Parts: sequence; C-alpha cells; structure tokens
Amino acid sequence: MAKMKGAIVVDTERCKGCQLCIIACPQKVIALANKVNLHGYPYVEAANEEACVGCASCGIVCPDGCITVYRVKQE
Repeated sequence: MAKMKGAIVVDTERCKGCQLCIIACPQKVIALANKVNLHGYPYVEAANEEACVGCASCGIVCPDGCITVYRVKQE
C-alpha cells in the first residue's frame, strides 16, 4: 500500500490564531508562530512538516478556511 505524504499551506493574513487546528492535528504538525499578521493576530504554521500525512483534520476544523491541505502518494 502506498504511503501518503501531506503538506499544508496556511493563509497567515486570514488566520486569527484560534488554535483549533493545533488540537485537531493527530501528527502534531502545526504550531503557533512567534509572529503576528497585519491584523495583529498570532498565526499558525507547519512546524513539523515532514510528519504531515494529509489527513485534512486541520482544514476541516478551521473556521476561517485558512488552511489548504495537499496529499501525494509516495511509492
């Protein structure tokens, strides 16, 4: 069976730092950044990208639709 490799892209300017995606991520890929966006909110980022399996739990729970999830099969 092929292994899935995932990646996320966060729209940092739309993110309000609610941290729901951090809680939802089973692989602990996402973390809160030490920076703020133009609106003054701390935003999330992929801190452990190599662990992402593309499950899309983070994208599903994001109330603002800031996270795009990509999945690729690896042979």
